[in-house]
Amino acid sequence: MDTSSLLVLGIVIILALGFDFINGFHDTANAIATSVSTRALSPRTAIIMAACMNFIGAMLFTGVAKTIGGSVTDPTKLDNGIEVVIATLVAAIIWNLITWWFGIPSSSSHALIGALAGAVYVGAGSDHIKWSGFRDIVEGLIFSPIIAFVIGYIVMTILKWIFAKQSPHTVNKGFRTMQIITAAFQSFTHGTNDAQKAMGIITFALVTSGRLGTMEVPIWVKISAATAMALGTSIGGWKIIKTMGTKIFKIEPINGFAADISAASVIFSATLLKLPVSTTHAITSAILGVGSAKRFSAVKWGVAGRIVVTWFITIPISAALAGIIFKILF
Repeated sequence: MDTSSLLVLGIVIILALGFDFINGFHDTANAIATSVSTRALSPRTAIIMAACMNFIGAMLFTGVAKTIGGSVTDPTKLDNGIEVVIATLVAAIIWNLITWWFGIPSSSSHALIGALAGAVYVGAGSDHIKWSGFRDIVEGLIFSPIIAFVIGYIVMTILKWIFAKQSPHTVNKGFRTMQIITAAFQSFTHGTNDAQKAMGIITFALVTSGRLGTMEVPIWVKISAATAMALGTSIGGWKIIKTMGTKIFKIEPINGFAADISAASVIFSATLLKLPVSTTHAITSAILGVGSAKRFSAVKWGVAGRIVVTWFITIPISAALAGIIFKILF
């Protein structure tokens, strides 16, 4: 590989780690919004814990990375794979920063998948998109929040029934402690799924450049991606934390526990199935389900509606943005 090719590959790796870093602070709210809003954890403690658990989760799994890197297109069949990856990452980063700036908990997963499909479509043609693989990923991204909503509703309904005769003060005191555990689990599952996406993109780039022969993730890629996400998580995403922790409905410790355990269970199940899902969608939907079980009218459905609209527009906007960026740059 000549010097210019190595330089381009280096740019791709930096962009991918940049995406992972932004993903870390963009999605910090997923793990700690409920525990911070109920004062189960101080913001500083919550962020440190989330960063550590994100790192551990990212180091232990690679299945999602392989899905990201090979299910949308075959990297070995792209003549301009590096250019496709660059357009993908630039588009996903731009959309993540836009939604972070406005405090909208959009999906980094949707942004990345949509951008990759758009870049491949414009850069290599529709024949190079594995439509069945793309469809499977999108179905997972769509159904996971629905499942999280239902589980959140069921879990909260069961908890209401179990603790109906106890005083709210006693119940919330106990669940404030339990929230520390569920917040840690939520952070761990975030690392097992979200950090894999940057790993998959870097490995994709290594395969298309001829540096790797398979989609097996090298250890240095795992460490780099896990570190970038942990560092991003340590920065925090306060605008999104405010939206998720206070603007959907008033969360109490028992609600936060129910939302966290519901979302984390969905995310970890998807990781075991090697499916990329949106941690943002999972926790937001779980919060909506828990709020609905608590009292349907307690949920601020206007805010929820704005979030849902962002879910639906992220993939097409990211795809179009990546296509435009590919045309501009290459």
